[in-house]
Amino acid sequence: MDAMQGPSAAHWLGTDDLGRDVLSRLIYGCRIAIIAAAEATSLALILGVPLGLFIGYRGGWWDWIVMRLVEAVVSIPGIMVAIVIIAILGTGLHKAMIALGILFSTSFLRLARGVVLAEREEIYVRSARVVGASDTRILLRHIFPNIAPPLIVQITLTVGAVLLSEAGLSFIGLGVQPPNASWGTMLNSAASYMDLNWFLAVPPGIAIIATVLSVNLLGDVIRDAVGRGVAVKVRPETRAVRFQAAVPATVADNAMLESRADDILRMEGLQVMVSSGDGEEVPVITDLSLSVVKGETLGLVGESGSGKTLTGLSILDLIGAGGRTTHGSIVLNGRDLRSLTPRQMEQVRGNEVAMVFQDPTTSLNPAFTVGSQIAEVLRAKKGFSEKEAWKRAIELIHRVGILRPEERAKAYPHELSGGMAQRIAIARALSCNPSLLIADEPTTALDVTVQQEILDLFRDLQAEFGMAILFVTHDLAVAADICDRISVMYAGEVVELAQVDELFSRPLHPYTRGLLSAMPHASDRNPPLPTIRGSVPRPGTWPAGCRFSNRCDFKVAACDQRINLAGAERLVRCVRADQLEMEASR
Repeated sequence: MDAMQGPSAAHWLGTDDLGRDVLSRLIYGCRIAIIAAAEATSLALILGVPLGLFIGYRGGWWDWIVMRLVEAVVSIPGIMVAIVIIAILGTGLHKAMIALGILFSTSFLRLARGVVLAEREEIYVRSARVVGASDTRILLRHIFPNIAPPLIVQITLTVGAVLLSEAGLSFIGLGVQPPNASWGTMLNSAASYMDLNWFLAVPPGIAIIATVLSVNLLGDVIRDAVGRGVAVKVRPETRAVRFQAAVPATVADNAMLESRADDILRMEGLQVMVSSGDGEEVPVITDLSLSVVKGETLGLVGESGSGKTLTGLSILDLIGAGGRTTHGSIVLNGRDLRSLTPRQMEQVRGNEVAMVFQDPTTSLNPAFTVGSQIAEVLRAKKGFSEKEAWKRAIELIHRVGILRPEERAKAYPHELSGGMAQRIAIARALSCNPSLLIADEPTTALDVTVQQEILDLFRDLQAEFGMAILFVTHDLAVAADICDRISVMYAGEVVELAQVDELFSRPLHPYTRGLLSAMPHASDRNPPLPTIRGSVPRPGTWPAGCRFSNRCDFKVAACDQRINLAGAERLVRCVRADQLEMEASR
């Protein structure tokens, strides 16, 4: 008499066709869902991950045979594979989970194999081999930790898929058998009485949906907490406090940055903030101002952590998650980039401003030929046809000094030397004739002779295209060779800005003097090469006043106050600049 009742105070979710309480069966069905997910996922991990690690590392015929079998399995609809395995093993929850474990192990196998194929060629793996590490140790100690972030995601996806599959198999009578309660069997019963009580299908359906979504959300949180690129809380709606100078500027900070008709890039008062682990924002670049005119090369030099690369990425709006520009302007060809929408910035990148990165082997996609990567830019940005884009790509490859361009265009990045790959990266960056090129240490990974060839190439291309270049480098000798002006950065701010000849002949800031004196030169090593003590402080831990004061040999009491850029023909951020200039002249 209690069958098919609706929700009431006695039965919150009503009763089923036999008068059983739906809420009690729904809660009991949770245990079945947990057991099913644990059994199938664990079996998939045990079968898939070790086998994927093995065949990915060993390769050869092991890899060929196993992957052909896996491809045969995944070419068949998954539910059909599970039904065939259940037909062999028999019905029941545990046998159904064995079938699902075998089925989903292919996903873990392919994931582990793909990661190993990429990681086994890395330098750290070769280094482990050099010191005599065994293959087992390399796999477990060095390579396996790199699988953790994608493995967590795959586990959560598999748990959700197992829950859905178990419900589906139980629904058609191949999983949990009555009278045991599972969400699948509850749906099966509800389907038979849909005309009498449609509400019976709602509780198990919502339970399945909510559980799958919750598991996936939990996996995303765990992955962000332990994986590469920790997610940080970004609050763009919160207005950041602008870094204020402690003392008023007696001379305008932009004395040498007066607007010029041929300005390509003009940055004024730029401030960049990044989110720390606790969600608070700290400044990494403050009140940065610089300009580059047509045909000019401006160098950004300084130690690692000074903010050079971040300055270039700010122009492209590619700082990444957790970082944002909060104040100032970035004017390119008369248009403030900070006011543009994301879609408008997509049009600016490549067409008006491009970037060449330090390591060409990582900036080029290893899955495509170098010619196709250049042609892709032309097709996306200029609307070229496939034939026109390929022809232009060959012309660009030839223009950057690579012989047999038709042949090289069909090569993959790993088939080229470092110098050739960097030339390809330059050709891709210049494919749309941008007015500004950002070169982020493009010669660091190259030998000296190839370095000079790349610098000569930059000069030739600049003369041909008339573009401006923002050149980021650690190497002062390279900066002296190619730059017209140099901006010395330290701890997120410009400390000196001058023409190249003036900077090298009369450095006015102690930091600039330290960098120049630490340059290697031909000598008998007596006395030893001088160094700058300490290191660049982390953002948020800068000294009060002059940020270089804790490493400076010329510190005075006035250095504890905020110091602004000052000067007439050149800019320097130092209260003792005049004294140091007189000392240098003597």
